[in-house]
Amino acid sequence: MLRHQRDSAIHCIVRSPLVLSIVVLCGALALSAKDFEMPKAEPASSYPAHEVHPMEHVGVGVDAYTGDKQSVFKSKFDEHGILPLFIVFSNDSDQPIALTDMQVQLVTVDRHARIEPANEDDLYRRLSRVERRVDGTETRIPLPIPRKPKAGINKNTREEIETAQFRARAVEPHSSQSGFLFFDVSGIQQPLAGGKLYITGVKDGNGQELMYFEIPLDNAAVK
Repeated sequence: MLRHQRDSAIHCIVRSPLVLSIVVLCGALALSAKDFEMPKAEPASSYPAHEVHPMEHVGVGVDAYTGDKQSVFKSKFDEHGILPLFIVFSNDSDQPIALTDMQVQLVTVDRHARIEPANEDDLYRRLSRVERRVDGTETRIPLPIPRKPKAGINKNTREEIETAQFRARAVEPHSSQSGFLFFDVSGIQQPLAGGKLYITGVKDGNGQELMYFEIPLDNAAVK
């Protein structure tokens, strides 16, 4: 008898329009809060923007996440003048390569600007900065002004940046490592056109530095 009453009560609750609405809303929120997913890395040579060193059996591919590709992020990097570049290292050699001393620069056409990747604090600061809109008004950060860059950034944005950034310190033999490097290109109309990505400081298992990579970025957004 008690079991019948309990089942009846549950049945009535589930049939309630309010409960059903809440269930549907929770489901929608769960979908909208979907975690960032790193794009699948393909061999470096498969990207339109790449450079492969046949003698060293190491290659780097670059994919620019502009336009519709930025939908992979919840953060509106393009609105803050930030260019995400997906970097793929492919190591087809029989020994690991070290990235601990790696240096990366985005050099714009005619070498007008040399831009190093932004670190996390740079990105937090950039995403929380007061921006002047086209109509002349400003979007202001609510007072009190955050003392730390992280204070003006929500948890989801922080986690997305931390997850997306390229963090590999080495690439094992016959494997790949990938992730995003973010560049502050505010004020530069077309940073990819005629631009190049320079990568130095990559070393083999014996500590010998490999040839530097010079990757033209004109086709980086094609893939």
